[in-house]
Amino acid sequence: MKSILRISFVSFLLLAFAGLARAGGEGWTTDYQAALAKAKAENKLVLLDFTGSDWCGWCKRLDKEVFSQQEFKDFTQDRFVLVELDFPRKKKLDEATQKQNFELQDQFKIEGYPTIIIVDGDGKEIERLGYEEGGAANYNKVLEGVIAKSKKS
Repeated sequence: MKSILRISFVSFLLLAFAGLARAGGEGWTTDYQAALAKAKAENKLVLLDFTGSDWCGWCKRLDKEVFSQQEFKDFTQDRFVLVELDFPRKKKLDEATQKQNFELQDQFKIEGYPTIIIVDGDGKEIERLGYEEGGAANYNKVLEGVIAKSKKS
């Protein structure tokens, strides 16, 4: 009986934490305003990931091939503040996050997923991306170009 309870408890914990985790892992926030403030204070750019995490095939692929890779995490750690703006169909977001995400979807005129937008600490759009073939190494090269572009602005 104790082993059944223990297995049930462990299963419950795993499911609970799975719901909190982003497929790409730690290092992501859902708070846009906090991300802008952090980016400004640390002289970083903000990478906005407009995603349908639980239904969008290209979003899942981008997450698996790029965002969840250590190479991407290492590259972005000192250069970007990562923000997930999710539009799930199955999981439920809290009301404030949902409201923020829809407002940003309107502000940035998002027409499809995934849409990746790079902004500066003031929220000024620098670049708009989507899925890119070639995994984390290629995506990092693309982001290097965005960083260079931001320095010219």
